Amino acid sequence: MEINWIVIGVVAVLIIILVVLTIRKNQKEKKKLTDLLNNDFKKEEEVDINTEDSANEK
Repeated sequence: MEINWIVIGVVAVLIIILVVLTIRKNQKEKKKLTDLLNNDFKKEEEVDINTEDSANEK
């Protein structure tokens, strides 16, 4: 039985291409998610504390 090196070589190249494309896509998605999480936050509402009003209520 003879080993068909051409078929094995083509399959190996296709697997390497698939791995490289998957890693690239993952890196792009990771960058998008990082940017989203770093920039997507709600600003806290500013609460004005008036000490004169709170002293008058007591």
